Amino acid sequence: MKSEYFSIAISNIGKRKLRSWLTMIGIFIGIAAVVGLISLGQGLETAIESEFQKLGSDKIIVTPAGNVYNIMPDENTPGKLKENDEKVINRVRGVKTVALSNYKVAEIKWGKDDIGFYFVGGYQTKNDESALTQEVFAITIIEGRYLKPDDKYKTVIGYDYATSAAFKKNLHPGSTITINNQEFEIVGVKDKLGNEGDDRTVIIPRDTYFGLFNIKEYPDTIIVQVNKEFIPDDVSESIKKELRKERNQKEGQEDFAVKTLQEYLTSFLTILNIVQAVLVGIAAISLLVGAIGIMNTMYTAVLERRKEIGIMKAIGAKNSDILFLFMIESGFLGLVGGIIGVLLGLGFSNLVASIGRQVLGTKLLIATSPWYLIVGALAFAFIIGMLSGVLPAKQAASLKPVETLRYE
Repeated sequence: MKSEYFSIAISNIGKRKLRSWLTMIGIFIGIAAVVGLISLGQGLETAIESEFQKLGSDKIIVTPAGNVYNIMPDENTPGKLKENDEKVINRVRGVKTVALSNYKVAEIKWGKDDIGFYFVGGYQTKNDESALTQEVFAITIIEGRYLKPDDKYKTVIGYDYATSAAFKKNLHPGSTITINNQEFEIVGVKDKLGNEGDDRTVIIPRDTYFGLFNIKEYPDTIIVQVNKEFIPDDVSESIKKELRKERNQKEGQEDFAVKTLQEYLTSFLTILNIVQAVLVGIAAISLLVGAIGIMNTMYTAVLERRKEIGIMKAIGAKNSDILFLFMIESGFLGLVGGIIGVLLGLGFSNLVASIGRQVLGTKLLIATSPWYLIVGALAFAFIIGMLSGVLPAKQAASLKPVETLRYE
């Protein structure tokens, strides 16, 4: 019965415990790395998709071509958006709200010793535009309040200013901060987003922004909200068409970019998948090492068990039976290594995610382990093991009974 070969294979692996464990090292290290990386990658992908869903699918982002943060001071620089773009976009059928925002690095200082160069965001403070900006940039106030339409030299600061140990003096509502030698009163503190760039950005009214930097008005980013009864992709194409007409530009030669949030999500996930594939490919090299180890072990087993093979053939075992036995044995080596690898990989990914959430303060770092990842990893390990044993198994099956029985 072929089913008995499974127990024989397990028994033979048990007899060579040390060699079997050494053989499986490459397999379980490779499987652990692959499972861990895929688990973290899928968790990050799920978290990102969830964050984009919170923003809604009715948003469109307009930026200079190839540059989201256009911080050059000259409003005539090629690729700059124009203040008139707001009017052009507002004329497009299906547009509900248009919000403008600007970014620029500036000297920020407070107290005696704290000074640095961080992003200053100039945001509109009118009700609809302000609400849209806060939604898209995930601005949640944890202390104080957000900017009001009549605010001038008021600011909302990032999370790090209020909490980071890197600063000698932490700031809160009522404190003051100096931006480009202009004093601003802090009225609110943003919640943590998990990256230094956002958590050290300060927000000021957009009208004040241009006076502070002594530049003419133009937007760096335009956020568009689409009416519910319209399809964002259609509105996006209409915006492109109107902006091309306004600029007298041909399709494909635009100095601006118009993308829906879904397009941004697709682009980001594509990049994430490519990076993940490269990392998994590198980690899979250890699987090749493990496969070579299994092959070497099985070749050694063939030499050690020539007499056993001869006896089996003498009592009626066929070449196919010997081939099946050795392939099952090598497959089990791969499977056991895979089981250990999966457990290590899941533990590694959850540990990294847990530490990352605490250190970075981000909710995006999670580990996801769907059943098909675990089953797939185990099946892959078993198949790798079996394939590694094909050549040794063929060698064992081709041995002649008379020669093997004479072997000492």
